[in-house]
Amino acid sequence: MSGIPHFDHKMSDAEGLMWRLEKDPYLSSTFANVTVLDRAPDMDRLRARLERATHVIPRLRQRVQPVPANLTAPIWVEDPNFDLQYHVRHLALPKPGTMRQLLDLAALVAGDAFDRTRPLWQFVVVDGLRGGKSALIQKLHHTIIDGEGGVRMSLEFLDFERNAPEPEPLDPDAVEAARAAQPEGPSPDLLRDLLAGGLRMPLGIIRQIKDLLADPAGLPEAGSAAADTVRSVLSQLGDTESAHSPLWTARSLQRRMEVLRAPFEDTKAAAKRLGGTLNTAFLTAAAEAAGRYHRDLGAPVDTLRASMAISTRTAQSGANAFSLARMMVPTGDMPIGERFTAIHEATTAARDAGSSASLETLAAVASTLPTSLVTRLARQQAQTVDFATSNVRGAPVALFLAGARILENYPVGPLGGVAYNLTLLSYDHSLDMGVNIDTAAVTEPELLRRCLERAFNDLLAT
Repeated sequence: MSGIPHFDHKMSDAEGLMWRLEKDPYLSSTFANVTVLDRAPDMDRLRARLERATHVIPRLRQRVQPVPANLTAPIWVEDPNFDLQYHVRHLALPKPGTMRQLLDLAALVAGDAFDRTRPLWQFVVVDGLRGGKSALIQKLHHTIIDGEGGVRMSLEFLDFERNAPEPEPLDPDAVEAARAAQPEGPSPDLLRDLLAGGLRMPLGIIRQIKDLLADPAGLPEAGSAAADTVRSVLSQLGDTESAHSPLWTARSLQRRMEVLRAPFEDTKAAAKRLGGTLNTAFLTAAAEAAGRYHRDLGAPVDTLRASMAISTRTAQSGANAFSLARMMVPTGDMPIGERFTAIHEATTAARDAGSSASLETLAAVASTLPTSLVTRLARQQAQTVDFATSNVRGAPVALFLAGARILENYPVGPLGGVAYNLTLLSYDHSLDMGVNIDTAAVTEPELLRRCLERAFNDLLAT
């Protein structure tokens, strides 16, 4: 069982923050994937592979155990009532089995809150898709893994050929040893351990931070460690300017999914011709589409604020590893090459700024504050962003799931209080994109999808 990413027993501060924020349903961090298959998968084979995966990846058998008084982030403990059948479901679409029906079902599945007393994942196999196809809706909570880690995890149940041989059985002794190493609950000495140094920040610094957040005027006289931390936090929280869209002002829990595809090699070549990267091309198309949507509805806007997830993953990390950067992007009517250059500069500046105020730092400070205050601050920050983006690298070749070939693979990122989230996953020479939309904000979701398609076509034509 070597080579498997390491998962800590305790959530990181960032994961603990995501867990606490779900006291506000607008800030849910659940993400999903809609995978279209060329035929129905072999369910017995799929369940066997997933059963095996739950032993290789302990997180899939673990539930969240809160820590008394929220003294630190929650811990993961094995679920004594784990039932694979609860997490792996099988149903069929009614006729005619359209893609629209599948996406509407996926929106409902992803929108349902997890049972917080069970492991936080669910797979739904959907038969009856037009043309003899099937689909898989994968739903995971962000505290389990981020998008890139989810791609790695999927290799435990995906194959590189249709009739691939079954993996070697796991060593029962190794499985039992791994299970024995999992904590059964909070340590009776948890409070003592925390006070002895288990917290990620020294208690003295945390007290100073809380005092400085209550009265920032004391910054000049504060110690350097606390002052530096508070300055980075205040630089993040100090931006309370409202999102710029004159149209995307309302928020709700109503969701709609749209999907689109673009060719990988051609898009990467277009980005190179314009002097940047695929990620810059992706964000340029998103900004182009957002601006075009507003112009088509008679409400042009020159700039919008976007957020971008940036991976900070290391080779053997199993936990979440990303930061969030916010930036202003030009959305007025202009040549797409000019927009590309402006966004390339904006993303470079946002990455540099994000390195000095990490998500973990913000989360560590947030862990010292009441949940009601943290959720209020997070909602306030979400209201400064118009739309969110994320780019995940996937497999460059075809993959198979229990004998069925994956044809399309659309990621669905969490909204977190913004108007829409556009997430990209590269797969088998294609860029597959899922658009998670708050329909109270984006009242014409099909128009937004068409604007995105036109934006990528314009980018490819440069």
